[in-house]
Amino acid sequence: MPAARGVKRTASKASASTEASSVPKNKKKRGVFQLEIPSIPTKTGRVYTCGMGDVGQLGLGEDIMETTKFKYVSSMGDNMVAVCAGGMHTVALDKDGVVWTFGCNDEGALGRPTSGDSEEGTPGTVTLPGKAVMISAGDSHTAALLENGDVYAWGSFRDSHGSMGLLMSGRSAAPSKTPIRLSVPETAARIASGADHLAVLTTSGAVYTVGCGEQGQLGRLSQRSASRDARQGFSALLVPGKVTLKSPIAAIWAGYHATFALDSSHTMMAWGLNNYSQLGITGTKNKTALYMPSTTSFPSGAWRHVACGQHHSIASDERGAAHALGRQEYGRLGLEREGDAETLELIPALKNHTCVSVACGTSNSFAVTDNGEIYAWGMGSEGQLGIGGSSDAARPSPAPLPAPLRARAVSAGGQHTCLLVEDPEKVNVTPPPAEKEPAEQKEEPVKVEEDSRKKRQNKRQKKDEEEVSSTSDQPQKVNGKDKDSAMEVDDTDNTQTEKPETKSDEATAPSTDKQETETAMETPEEPKETEPKPEDSKTETADVEMAETKEVKDVKETEPVNGAPDSDVTEKITTEKASENVASEKVPSEKVTESSTPSEEAVKTA
Repeated sequence: MPAARGVKRTASKASASTEASSVPKNKKKRGVFQLEIPSIPTKTGRVYTCGMGDVGQLGLGEDIMETTKFKYVSSMGDNMVAVCAGGMHTVALDKDGVVWTFGCNDEGALGRPTSGDSEEGTPGTVTLPGKAVMISAGDSHTAALLENGDVYAWGSFRDSHGSMGLLMSGRSAAPSKTPIRLSVPETAARIASGADHLAVLTTSGAVYTVGCGEQGQLGRLSQRSASRDARQGFSALLVPGKVTLKSPIAAIWAGYHATFALDSSHTMMAWGLNNYSQLGITGTKNKTALYMPSTTSFPSGAWRHVACGQHHSIASDERGAAHALGRQEYGRLGLEREGDAETLELIPALKNHTCVSVACGTSNSFAVTDNGEIYAWGMGSEGQLGIGGSSDAARPSPAPLPAPLRARAVSAGGQHTCLLVEDPEKVNVTPPPAEKEPAEQKEEPVKVEEDSRKKRQNKRQKKDEEEVSSTSDQPQKVNGKDKDSAMEVDDTDNTQTEKPETKSDEATAPSTDKQETETAMETPEEPKETEPKPEDSKTETADVEMAETKEVKDVKETEPVNGAPDSDVTEKITTEKASENVASEKVPSEKVTESSTPSEEAVKTA
């Protein structure tokens, strides 16, 4: 029997060759799906920003802390090809593959050393080992995909406990203020950032995630393992791990606490926070957090883009039609009706437009059409809608841009918005003048510098509270009973917390307008202090009417300025008056008084 087995093994060459030939065939079938690493976009443009700029995220200079209309970031020029808005910083990519950053750098989100607020608010370049072809940004982190398929990231992720670092270094985790290469075992083809997590799509269609997983946004950890308090701790969160998916993935998108993935059969998958049905998943999986990938109710098709805010999502289909779902409050869905949307609904105001780019902020939405128009709707308390005011918009409203500029892409951050704008006529359009802040803000630049760190801490604390409180309606089912008090549903985004902020912001707007009006009213009065030059006119008119004691006295009082003694002036007046016998044309005493009065003011000023 043993010999027979041995003979059989050596004699079955034909069967062995058949099996060998079948193996590559099966592998070939499994390896048909292949993505290419993108190249640097060729169409260049300019970066425009609007909204809140208190930590330099607008890139418009220290004098502009807020603008309600899009303004040109002139310091970067017109060779930009992509732009991303983070929570409190901005990232841009130019045609040479160089990454630019500006904004808050407290946790290293800029990826470059800065010595103060001035440097943080000024666009600067990040040193990378190669050219970048794609960028992404979250609340406190930034990532770049290089042309060789490597992914570099810098900054920090955050969870309900605060900063959690970026990547594991030995047994510890800490933020990184310089770019670090992610240990993804495959070549990357796409990247997408949520608020505090990063998703990487490889050329084989696999998805790797890293960062915070408390709301299920990593898609690869159970509820028990998705916290830093779990047995594996940070090592399970800050080491890129593969998401289990049945089919290869063709495209990925990430939002605040969620990730979307479109597979090769055009089926939309999603995981993360779904407390307002913002993932498009209903039934038993509604109103909770999903820790593993689930099939959404999106119609099958080649979806162009998906954007996810804190509690809502906007998606454009293969025809460019924009749809919305999730929470309706503040008009963020643009559906012009009351009530939330549990499934995708076409946005009526955009049904006749083809959208080429969509974006979601915390509680607002944006869309760019194929003709270069930009529409914004939802919460606008910080002017981040770019429509020229600080009020909310219940329906998509056009944001003005200087002609003939056209918008190409939009990205929304925490309290600011960024546009990539191109000039189709290739005309050097002069950028609009920077809006000057009221005099009150200009008079206290030192105070702004001193309070900047305090403001950032307050904003970071506020963001932490938002992260903690923006989970499902059943906190015990999302993050465990030890997080009950921290994970109450949606305290951040309800009317009781957000509306007062909106009102307070709107309340301050009239005072700003009043300051600008007062400044404008004071402007015409300024020339009066320097307009007249009374010394020359006084000398000419004094020859006629200076016989009176008052005029002589007035001249005497002003003589020390001109350096002439009192006696010389009196003698000169008497002699000239006697010789001319008052033959010359007399000047009314009112003119003498008017001419002498400014001279006295000038003397006092001098």
